Amino acid sequence: MAELKEQGHELGRHQVRTLMKLAGLQSIQPKSFVPRTTDSTHGKGYWPNLLLGQPLPQGPNLIWVSDITYLPLSNGDWAYLGSWMDLFSRRVVGWRVDDNMEDDLVIIPLSNALRSRQPNPGLITHSDRGGQYVSNDLHELISLWQIRPSMSRADDPYDNAFAESFWSRLKAELLEGGTFLSVEDARTEIFEYIEMYYNRVRKHSSLGYKSPEQFEQEYYTKLASSVCR
Repeated sequence: MAELKEQGHELGRHQVRTLMKLAGLQSIQPKSFVPRTTDSTHGKGYWPNLLLGQPLPQGPNLIWVSDITYLPLSNGDWAYLGSWMDLFSRRVVGWRVDDNMEDDLVIIPLSNALRSRQPNPGLITHSDRGGQYVSNDLHELISLWQIRPSMSRADDPYDNAFAESFWSRLKAELLEGGTFLSVEDARTEIFEYIEMYYNRVRKHSSLGYKSPEQFEQEYYTKLASSVCR
């Protein structure tokens, strides 16, 4: 839809569905959830939800959101993907694919993103109440970087809607209802999707039909211009 509008084609979703039907095409819909990726019964306590009533950030590295999802494999097993997204630009700043949901699935990509982007103290990191987000190692990382952790309310997926939306789009656009051959295949395909397509190319209506990378670049260009005045 974003690409069509950028090219000057003003089509609504109903018109797109009609044209696809006439052409014998079928839209790809996200599949229903199967494995359970969140276990909030760990008894380790929770951080309050700092995003309630919070406006969208006006710059990068102010709010990052995270979640874990499953990736179906052709042998019937599952791989798992953990990611961190900058809420300002929708850019995926860190991600990891593995065959398990251990704490490293979210700790390693967060650590890599922190070293790469060097956020100022006060960054809010938001997630659901999964046990991976209350581990001692993650708490040490949060303390080291002076992060403000935030968690969704109990059984309320809308509190982490941006991360959930990313999973839906990724599976619809990449998997097309199919499976990955292996964990390594999933890792390769996810790399190409996130690093080569989603961050650099995929346009978002909420970003003025720009890609996350382009949106951030324009922000920093304007910031530099205002400083030089």
